[in-house]
Amino acid sequence: MKIVSYNVNGIRAALKKGFLEWLQTVDPDVVCLQEIKVMEEQLDLSLFEEAGYAYTYWYSAQKKGYSGVAILSKTKPDHIEFGTGIAYMDFEGRNLRADFGDISVMNMYLPSGTNIARLEHKLNYMADFQDYVDELRKIRPNLIVLGDYNICHKAIDIHDPVRLKNVSGFLPVERAWIGNFIDSGFIDSFRQFNDAPDNYTWWSYRANARNNNKGWRLDYGMVAAPLKNRLKRSVILANAEHSDHCPILVEVEEQ
Repeated sequence: MKIVSYNVNGIRAALKKGFLEWLQTVDPDVVCLQEIKVMEEQLDLSLFEEAGYAYTYWYSAQKKGYSGVAILSKTKPDHIEFGTGIAYMDFEGRNLRADFGDISVMNMYLPSGTNIARLEHKLNYMADFQDYVDELRKIRPNLIVLGDYNICHKAIDIHDPVRLKNVSGFLPVERAWIGNFIDSGFIDSFRQFNDAPDNYTWWSYRANARNNNKGWRLDYGMVAAPLKNRLKRSVILANAEHSDHCPILVEVEEQ
């Protein structure tokens, strides 16, 4: 199973930049999109079907033009779970899960902490999400949580760790949380295969950051430990330029 995760920063904008043509070239089985910024009824779903994705699931924020996640799939999932049942998370359309056989693919868009109020919101989300996942793994142990975590884990994951150490996305409390999330039974799949620096998934639109590779690794494919021997590949697709993020790809062996 080949899975792509991509914060598209608005699916309608990405479509105008050749997203579907790119998607057909990469040809994943399942696609997790974050920050879709759209309601399902605003899209022509036949475009996705023509591209090979007959099954599309959209979980939008209540606030129009904001947040939201989607899953596109070539095959029909056994089950789709919209949200977590935690109201403040679900209001912003941040979690969507698809089950395929014994594998569960969770699409997750963790909030950013752009100001004090949103940072508190983010920290609450992180704590509640950990509790939710701990319970979920009791019934769906082969869980893959892909998406925009809005956190850089280690100094290697950010272009200027000294200057940015007090900026949300690289705060000690955030870094500790993602470390604890991994320690709770997940594999940072990219680092399983690649321990090199200068591998990022987000660049500011300012100061020519992308061309200068002044980036942050905010997007992860966290694979539950029971799937370790079935994890085949995990890469950053940095050449895709439909967003301020780039996609990641995780490949696991199906049973």
